[in-house]
Amino acid sequence: MPLSRRDLLKVATVTAGATAVAMAAPPALAAGTSTGFGPISAALPARHPYRVGRWLPQDQQVLDQWLTELVREVDSNDEPLRPVMQELQDLIEADPALYMYFHQMFAQVPHQPPYDRTPGGAPQVRDYRHMVRLINHILGTAPVFNLTGFVGFPINAIIDWPMGTPAGVAAFLDPRVNAQFKKILNEWGTFLTSPESRYVLSRHPKHGWFGRNAMKQMPGFVEDFVCDPSVPFHGFGSWDAFFTREFRPGRRPVSAPSNDNVVVSACESAPYRIQEDVKRIDRFWIKGQPYSLRHIFDDDPANEQFVGGTVYQAYLSAESYHRWHAPVGGRIVSVCTIDGSYYAQSPNVGFDPLSPNESQGFITETAARAVVLIEADSPRIGLMAFVSVGMAECSSNQVTVAPGQKVVKGEQIGMFHYGGSTHLLIFRPNVDITFDLHGQTPGLSASNIHVKDRVAVVR
Repeated sequence: MPLSRRDLLKVATVTAGATAVAMAAPPALAAGTSTGFGPISAALPARHPYRVGRWLPQDQQVLDQWLTELVREVDSNDEPLRPVMQELQDLIEADPALYMYFHQMFAQVPHQPPYDRTPGGAPQVRDYRHMVRLINHILGTAPVFNLTGFVGFPINAIIDWPMGTPAGVAAFLDPRVNAQFKKILNEWGTFLTSPESRYVLSRHPKHGWFGRNAMKQMPGFVEDFVCDPSVPFHGFGSWDAFFTREFRPGRRPVSAPSNDNVVVSACESAPYRIQEDVKRIDRFWIKGQPYSLRHIFDDDPANEQFVGGTVYQAYLSAESYHRWHAPVGGRIVSVCTIDGSYYAQSPNVGFDPLSPNESQGFITETAARAVVLIEADSPRIGLMAFVSVGMAECSSNQVTVAPGQKVVKGEQIGMFHYGGSTHLLIFRPNVDITFDLHGQTPGLSASNIHVKDRVAVVR
């Protein structure tokens, strides 16, 4: 069972030489225990035993239990709505179309098992006002580590079933809704950059990010990343500082630094898909989610140069390094950040808790993203594109380079702030490229390729 921020803060202590937050975890709910919203079923099997990227629990029942506890905490406390959440509620209720969508997205969830509950059997979020209150609470919390139940997409977990309905797809593609969710996520980001967010950077063996379980999940953390375990919070000033941590010099060397025809991995990421002969415009919402260049580039005429070319997509995991690095040496031609959706999923995914993962192709055209065009030093590559794409809670695409700037292969070009994320490398049609996936097949079962490690060779 996850610990509330209030519980964590209540018992937090900082000792000399290190952060030691002691947390008294409440007892786990037994199967069949009444929660006030129905029993937790022991018989219901985990619908998806594995969640790619570890942004959501491996066991669906763990996520259900987390949501049940969140509902119980929020329903037992009359927290005032933050202004940004009151604005969302007012937006919904002031506009007839949005009012209809946000009513229908809950009504359209079938009222029979398993859809009358969350995917694993816990009580579902009741209506849009309940949704607003639950998200309101999330904005004052930081992610607590849990080996089997880390909830990195808490808002996605709250709207799991509703966002998969026809009304949910329509609502979360609406520009007004996305403009408000941008404000909401920015407010959460403000909290995550504050010292108050460090309460989870503890040594608690199960729930602390420097505890036994977390260190097993992230072996060699102290050796790999810039930090100081002898000082409180390992020297991190906030959760965001921890999330955007940097590798120590030499931990991720650049492959073939003097060979301009070797392309390196721009992120610490797992290969998801390679598609050749990409189209200028395509039906990206259908099964298979083909790439639609015009939409990826937000109608920038530069997309024309990549028609018939190749797209490489890879995704980042929860414990991954989240900075981006130049896949090739060259000159930055242009930088563009694009506002987009945050919780829109592909219509062909339907009621699926894996929607952020299964919609990765779709969101390259719809989600908040950044497009960086690079004129490579290698004439065999020429103009190429790096595209960062925010998934669900992550839509903070921070570019740290500017047009006209010369970059060396492996040099930092930007970063994702908190949340899930995926990215593209796009090559023109005349580029004769061979990918090196380190013996893997692209897909949801792939493992990370180190940032700056070879990912392709151009002949």
